[in-house]
Amino acid sequence: MTRIFLLLTLLIASLTAPVAARGQVAPYKFDFGGGLGMSGYIGDANSTNPFAHPGFTADLSMRYILDTRWAFKASLQTMGLSGDTQDIDNVLPDLAHFTFTSQVWDLSVRCEFNFFNYGIGETYKRLRRWSPYLAVGLGCSMASSDGNTAAGLSLPFAFGVKFKLKPRINLHAEFSMTKVFNDKVDGQNLADVNGIKTDFYKNTDWFSRLSIGISYEFGKRCETCHYVE
Repeated sequence: MTRIFLLLTLLIASLTAPVAARGQVAPYKFDFGGGLGMSGYIGDANSTNPFAHPGFTADLSMRYILDTRWAFKASLQTMGLSGDTQDIDNVLPDLAHFTFTSQVWDLSVRCEFNFFNYGIGETYKRLRRWSPYLAVGLGCSMASSDGNTAAGLSLPFAFGVKFKLKPRINLHAEFSMTKVFNDKVDGQNLADVNGIKTDFYKNTDWFSRLSIGISYEFGKRCETCHYVE
């Protein structure tokens, strides 16, 4: 998973570096929304398909719309994760077998980049009602499993598509992967299960989300503001 982490970092940097110029002014400053979907996990009990044991996920989000290209989003997510070490090819020490279920809460802030100028407006503005987007951010995750709770920093990456149903209503579909900088998302029993000490950057867990959602824009920007001194 470290390779995926590096590839995603390079991909986002290469795509956003040539287009650092700001987009056009967006008519509204904020939007509020939520989403539902399927959650999954990569870690000691699963090293391939993150949705081998799918769970339920939901989120609430608040976004500051900088312009038609860039936005900053704060989100609170919850998801159920589960796994079984019989799904992996590796043989654990002493032929051990573990299963787990955990509930994860994640609070994050991330930066989003729209590939196109996203919006509805006059033709000359060259706005598009749909746009793919990339996002990267920083957060904190807390996982509860078997009566134990553990927290750690998280690093989310996301790719999705937005569609503007109406001038203030947006739909989106998104796939995200989040690296958690601890080895206890899957519980205490699976922490360092291979006898390899967990470091800040390796032998840590990931969770994934495949979700759809809706949001509503508000906080109209002043198009012609008059200031009186």
